[in-house]
Order: sequence, then structure tokens, then C-alpha cells
Amino acid sequence: MNNVKLDNIDTSFESYQQLINLYSECKNIYFSDIEIEISKWFAANLSSPLGGVVDKLVNNLNDIKFKTEYSIERILKKNNFLSHFGYDKINDSNNTTIEYLKLKPSDSRYFHEYIINELINRKELPEMSNELNKKISESIFEIFTNAQIHSQSDFIYVCGQFFPAKHKIEFTITDMGIGFKNIINNRFKKGLSSTQAIDWAINDGNSTKKNVTGGIGLAILKEFIIENKGKFQIISDDGFYQLSNNHEEKKLFKNKFPGTIINMQFRTNDRNSYSSIDVINDLF
Repeated sequence: MNNVKLDNIDTSFESYQQLINLYSECKNIYFSDIEIEISKWFAANLSSPLGGVVDKLVNNLNDIKFKTEYSIERILKKNNFLSHFGYDKINDSNNTTIEYLKLKPSDSRYFHEYIINELINRKELPEMSNELNKKISESIFEIFTNAQIHSQSDFIYVCGQFFPAKHKIEFTITDMGIGFKNIINNRFKKGLSSTQAIDWAINDGNSTKKNVTGGIGLAILKEFIIENKGKFQIISDDGFYQLSNNHEEKKLFKNKFPGTIINMQFRTNDRNSYSSIDVINDLF
């Protein structure tokens, strides 16, 4: 039995490093039992990258077992994560979970409905106009579409969580594809590092789609997160990017994540009312 431990996992750089370490330690294990011990805390939205990593290990014909504390096991049963590994799902009477889904790239229509019903229409989000509501959902859908077109990932993993005591909703999209650096360097014959590639990808006007210039979709999402005082993160290859408190932070991990994680945090105790005009005006 190979045992690996995840300890106090949230959306910090150090926690993402633990997920990367999990993959790095186990990626060359075949035909074995791997026990993943999760202790103290696990931000349920990170079921998204954990699901992708575990699938990589399962593809090596390993048997995965989980050892968790009672409270962690309950939330991972509520959000449907553990049901993928033989556990029964339990009802989320508090309505704090945004269901864990493992989607095929062709499931874009289903993902769009999921975003509207599970995230955008949640009453805990700040008040926003119908037009901005639509633009935010389109921005998140664009993330899925980019993963669908470019990542070469067999599946896309999505999950979210409402944390009432912390006044925030976190939503995470993960693919296990070739990553921003390889996508951009291969497409444009560049030699960018992982963090440079993330910079390029989120810069308004850039696009990896052929014969299409970049739009302001992600720019609107980023600007809304700035106004909301939320957080936006990208983990790809060994690169880490975070936008929080109107401040950008870039770091490098030890070892590489085998794909891309995009996490967004929305603050729910924001009493402002937003329209698309206000957000777009702040871009210029």
C-alpha cells in the first residue's frame, strides 16, 4: 500500500503544491494500491483537480482508496466526488455544494446549463444586471471552450463550493491536457515559460483560436472579480498566477501539474450592485 497525505488543503500556493506532489510521487506507480489520506481541511471545490490527478493514477491500473476525517468525507459525499469511487452520495440539505462533474469535452451544452443553474443563479452572489450575469456566464463558458478546443484532455473536471462562514463561493475548472505553455509555444512558435504563457493567455486581445482575435470575455470576468474583491487563479505546468486585491502574483512550483487549473472566488458579502456598463467602463 502506497500512502500519500493531503493536509489542510485550500486554494493557497502551498496547497496546490501538495496536489502536484501527490501526482509526482505516484505517477510512476502501476498495478498497486494507493491510499490518499485527507486531513484537517479540504476545500471541496478542489475536488476538481484532485479528480483529474486521481484519474491519471487510475489509468496506471492503480486502485485508489481514500482515508478522510468524518467532516471531509461528508462534504465529498454531498458534492458527488466520492460517488465516483464507490461511495454513496448523501443529500446536501444546506445547499452549499456545487456538484462535482467529470465532463467530456463534447458536453459543452450540459456545462453551460450547469454554470447557469449551479453557479450564476445562486442567490448568494452579488446583485448584477441580467446583461452582466450573461457576460459572466459566457466568460466561464469560454474557459471550458478553450479547454475543449486546445487542451487535448479526455475530460474536464468542474466543482464549486459555497463557504458561508468565509463569505465566498469558489469555482474550479481543471483539464489534464498539455497546458498553456505547450499550447501557445506550439501554436505560435514561441519559447515562453509557464508564467509567461499564462500572462499571454489572459492578456485581452490574445487568442489561441485560429483567425480569431481575443475578445474581452475573460477581461470582464477578471474586472468583476477585482471589483468584487474576489480571487482568480491559474495553475498550469509549473506556473502559478493569482489575481487578488488588485494585485498579480506569479510563482513557480517544484515539479509540474499535468494540465491546467482555473479557480475563481466570488465574495458573497459584497453589497454592491453591478451592471456590465460599470464593469466594462472600469476596463478602459
